[in-house]
Amino acid sequence: MQWGFFFACTGAVAYFSMYAVTSGKETMQRISSNFGQIAIGGDFRLRDQTGMEVTLADFKGKWVLVYFGFCRCPDICPEQLERLIEVQDRLALYGKDKDFVPIFITVDPERDTPEVVGEYVREFSPKLVGLTGSPEQIQVTAKRYRIYYSKGPPDCDGDYIVDHTVVMYLLNPKGEFVEFYGQVKPVQEIVRRIMDHMKKYIG
Repeated sequence: MQWGFFFACTGAVAYFSMYAVTSGKETMQRISSNFGQIAIGGDFRLRDQTGMEVTLADFKGKWVLVYFGFCRCPDICPEQLERLIEVQDRLALYGKDKDFVPIFITVDPERDTPEVVGEYVREFSPKLVGLTGSPEQIQVTAKRYRIYYSKGPPDCDGDYIVDHTVVMYLLNPKGEFVEFYGQVKPVQEIVRRIMDHMKKYIG
C-alpha cells in the first residue's frame, strides 16, 4: 500500500507529525498514572461511512478495537490502522474474528465526511468501520475516551495536520473499556492480550 505525503511550505507537517507522537505518549503516560481513577469510554452517537447513525449499542456483543485519527494523516494513522487490521487478520487465524470489530473514529470532522471516511477505510479493509460526526459529537466522544487532539496551523495550500493521541482502545461485548495499546505495542502481543480477555470474559 502506498501513501501520499503532504508537504508544507515550511516543514510544518513534519514538525506536527513528530509532535503528535510526543503528545500521544505524554497522554498515555497520564492515562497510565491515573488508571483506576478516571473513567474511559462510554456511548457515542456518530455516523458511519454510509451516513447511517450509529451508537456504541450497535456493537453490543462484539469486542471492539477503536483507533482515533484522521484521513489526511500522512504516516502515523496509516501505520496504526494497518496494525489494527493485522490484529483482525491474526484473530481470524484462530477463528476469533467473528465477534470482533475494528473501528476508526476521525478527529477531523470538518474534512472527514462519511464519504471521505468510507473511501479511506476501504483502503485498509472492508471490515473496518469508519465513524465521523459533527465537531461537537467528535469533541464529546474524544473527551469520553480521553483522546487529545488539536488542529495545527495551515500550510501555504491550506492543508493542516491534526495532533492527536496515538492509542488503540479495547472494549468488551458490553461496551466497557478493557485496556489500551500504545503505538509500539507488538501486534502479536495485542492479539495475545485480546484472546486472553476473550477467554476469561463472562458476559
